Amino acid sequence: MKNLKIRAVKIHTTLLQAFGEPIWRDPLPAIDELVSTILSQNTNDVNRDRGFHALRAKLPAWEAVRDAQVEDVINAIRPAGLANQKGPRIQQVLRAITAERGSLNLDFLADLPIEEARAWLTKFNGVGPKTAAIVLCFSLNMPAFPVDTHIYRLSGRIGLRPEKMTVEQAHPHLESVFPPETYYAAHLNLIRLGREVCHARKPNCPKCPIIKLCDYKEKTK
Repeated sequence: MKNLKIRAVKIHTTLLQAFGEPIWRDPLPAIDELVSTILSQNTNDVNRDRGFHALRAKLPAWEAVRDAQVEDVINAIRPAGLANQKGPRIQQVLRAITAERGSLNLDFLADLPIEEARAWLTKFNGVGPKTAAIVLCFSLNMPAFPVDTHIYRLSGRIGLRPEKMTVEQAHPHLESVFPPETYYAAHLNLIRLGREVCHARKPNCPKCPIIKLCDYKEKTK
């Protein structure tokens, strides 16, 4: 594990040299980020944002989204895809949070230990480890490492995790491999690497800034 941690830090610093210090879009309040991340499931960033902004335009308050007719929510978020599933899911989460907290404000999570905050979020149906980690990391500045499709693929290809490890297991594993202070930048730069260079089907190994740190067999061809 020690060698793996050293390698992870080298990968992080090499990507910083190649891509620079990444900047996430303007941070959203935690409840906004939660809904946005639910909308992001099985779609791209552009469609996620279209659905999110359409929902906010139609129902500007989260209480209004919670209490609306489900058809109104579904119609508003249709650009994000899978609206028939995501609409009811969003409303159920908002209602469950209200029932437990009395309001739709998640700032209190920042005062909890990270594992307690993570457990609180993931108990809601439709909120998995990735969604929780995004809310905790980017809205609340807490040490959580989100593992999306790109990072899950890359971490296996590069050799940062066992190949047969599940995506659920990859969250705590990668959090143990990367230092907490690197989570923000490492997450964003690994995603950029996956989108621009290390494609799923045809990785562009000759253009990869971390080729010397990668286990992937294609690099030897």
